[in-house]
Formats: sequence, C-alpha cells, structure tokens
Amino acid sequence: MNNVINVIAVIAITLSSLLFSSAQAAENNYKLGYISDELFIYMHAGPGTNYRILGTIIAGAKIEITGAEDNGYSEIIDNKNRATWVESKYITTQAGLRFVVTELKEKIATSSDFTSQLDGAVNELKNKVNLLTNDKKKLSAELKQLTQTLTKTRTKIKDQDTNIKKQWFFNGALVLGIGLILGLILPKLFTRRRGAMDNWS
Repeated sequence: MNNVINVIAVIAITLSSLLFSSAQAAENNYKLGYISDELFIYMHAGPGTNYRILGTIIAGAKIEITGAEDNGYSEIIDNKNRATWVESKYITTQAGLRFVVTELKEKIATSSDFTSQLDGAVNELKNKVNLLTNDKKKLSAELKQLTQTLTKTRTKIKDQDTNIKKQWFFNGALVLGIGLILGLILPKLFTRRRGAMDNWS
C-alpha cells in the first residue's frame, strides 16, 4: 500500500514539475536556438544522464532555449512544446544546414518567382515599345505625306498668285491700251466731224 502511495507521489511530483516548467517557459522570453548537426541526441527529464530519457531530437531541429543551465545541460522547449534537457554542447543559435538549405531553397524559389515576374514585365514593356515604334512609323509616314501635301498646296497657291498677278497685269495693259486708243482716235473723229459739219455749213 505504501509503495503504491509512493509511486503516486512520485508521479504527481513529476507531473507538477513538468507543469511548473511549462508555465515558467510560457512566462519567459525564450531565445531561438537549434540542435547542432549531429545524427540525434537524447532528451532527459532533468540536467543529467541520471534523469529519465524522454526521447530523441533530430539534428538541426528548431528549439526554444529557456536559459536554464545545470551540469552541462540546458533546458529547451522542443518542436512538440515539451520542456526537456539536452547537453549544452549540442545547442547553437546558428541555424543548422537543413534550415540553411531550406532557407536558400525558399530564397531561390522567391528569386525565381521574382525573375519570372521581371521577365513578364520586360516582355510587356517590349510589346509596348514595339507598339509605340509602329505608331511612330505610322505617324512619321502620315507626317511625310502631310508635308508633301502642304508643299504641293503652297506651290499651287504660289502659282495661283502668279497667275492672278499676270491676269491683273494683262487686264491693266488692255485697259491702258484701250484708253490710249480711245484717247488718240476719239479726238480725231470729233475733229473730222466738226470739219465736215463746217464744210456743210
């Protein structure tokens, strides 16, 4: 009977210590850490090999470091949110190769996506440049045609002005000639008529 009570007491104490450790871990600001690149290491219920083994943790696993240290062991919170102890020499604040490789792959994937986006943007800009180049060619052709039309129109207007001036000149010369003829002939006609009338009388 006493043995049963002792076992229950040990279990209760163990559970309470685990709950206390978890509560204390929740209150503290833990530092991010990693398990160094070994194959795997054992996790103990306390700071030493004399404590019960809770399981193993794989190399490169991400953990939270509580800051508690004793007997060459450090308390950590594993990826299953369990408070446990591992040898301090296996803890590092530098990401393991697995995380570095994963991060590099993510960066490469992000860079590839970004490169694809840039390629798409460049292709779109090239298409716009081609459209603008074609529009420029069309506008240049239209401008050339309009310039030629304007030149022809100016030439026609100049020719029309010259023809109008010539017409005015010929009309003026004609009027002047008629005036001279009339000025010379009419007085003679009137003189002859007077002479004839004088003869009749």
